[in-house]
Parts: sequence; structure tokens; C-alpha cells
Amino acid sequence: PNEKGLIVAHLSNGVLPQYGLSPTGFVQAKTAAELFLTEIEAEGISLQNVRIYSSPFSRTRDTAVTVAEELHLKPDVPYVQDINFAASDVDACMKQILEELRERYFGPALELESHDHYREIWALDENDPFTGPDGGESAADVANRVIKVLPVIEADCEGCAVLIVSHGDVLQILQAVIHSVEAIIISSENQDGFQQGQIENFLDRSALSQHRKYALLTGQLRQLK
Repeated sequence: PNEKGLIVAHLSNGVLPQYGLSPTGFVQAKTAAELFLTEIEAEGISLQNVRIYSSPFSRTRDTAVTVAEELHLKPDVPYVQDINFAASDVDACMKQILEELRERYFGPALELESHDHYREIWALDENDPFTGPDGGESAADVANRVIKVLPVIEADCEGCAVLIVSHGDVLQILQAVIHSVEAIIISSENQDGFQQGQIENFLDRSALSQHRKYALLTGQLRQLK
């Protein structure tokens, strides 16, 4: 959790160590790791088939490393590569960093300001998810960048359990898009005509404006269906 009560959303600030996990956050990450292990064991998935993708922000990288350590993932397991580190770096053996999973940027006026401003942003989203705060990203902007990595993850991780470590708005917007696309596919007479690369054509205003219905608690683990 953000114990300082600040919006830390720009990449240049998010990667700073002072904005990493709090002690409570580390406890929550360990709890999430235990739950994740229970779920993959129930599905009969080997740790050899676990892939972890993380936002580059310090707090998400801390989370990804904590989860990997709790799962006792080994450096020689070929599921983690970090393009920002040398291959010999321990951190490089934990996860793959994807910048597309970074925090939603709320604009310069709100950077390092009180997180009470989140409510203002969500009100804007409900009114028009295609218009963001001044200098920041709209809900649709976030959806467009996040869904671009889905084909990459899918291609690299067939038959694997994938853990995505990202941020509240990013994950709930992603889930809103997935549910919207699933609804369109189910109602379509030509289900075979849908292509993964066409997800951006299915962004739904009503779904994006209500992304808060998919809100997660800090450290919460949720299966993306």
C-alpha cells in the first residue's frame, strides 16, 4: 500500500527505490504468492511452467521478486528475463519487465499529490473513458497499450500459468476490456473471425467507463478469464 498517500504514476518516479513496497506490502505479496502456489498446484501446473510479468515500477518489481522467492523459483528456470539487467543479475531471474504494464499516468498536475485525487479521475472515466486528465492517460489509452502485450504473452506462455504484476487502474481496465471482448465474441455469429490483434477494435465505452467494478484490493490475486 502507498503509506505516503501519494500518486506516484510517472515512470521516472515509479522506478525510484523510495517508492517501493512498504513492510505491509511485502506481507501482502507473500500472501498472494502462497495463494498463487495453491491455485497452480490444484491445476497440476509445475513451477517450470510459471511465467511472471511485471511493471517496471519499484513497488511491482518488489512484489514480483517476493513472489518468485516465495515460490523458490530457480535462476536456471527459463521463465524470467529482465531486459533491464544483465543475465547474471539475481533480479533478472525473477521476472520479465514490460513497460506496457506501468502505472496509469494521471498527468503532471497530480504527480506526487494526494491519492485522494483518484476519485476525480474515476469520475472523469465514468463520463468519458476516452478523455483523460490534463496531460495524463485516459482509460482507453491504458487499455490500448496493455492489450498490445497480450499476444506477446500468449505466444510466449502457451500451457503456462502467467502472473501479471501491475497496478490497480491498469489491471481493472484490462479486465474490463477482456470481459467486453468475451461478451462480443459470445454474441457474435462469426466467432472464428475474431483475431487477437483486433482487440483494440472492440474497446467498449460503457465497459471502460465502469472499470471500477473490477477494482482490486492491494495485493489481491485474481484470475483473469
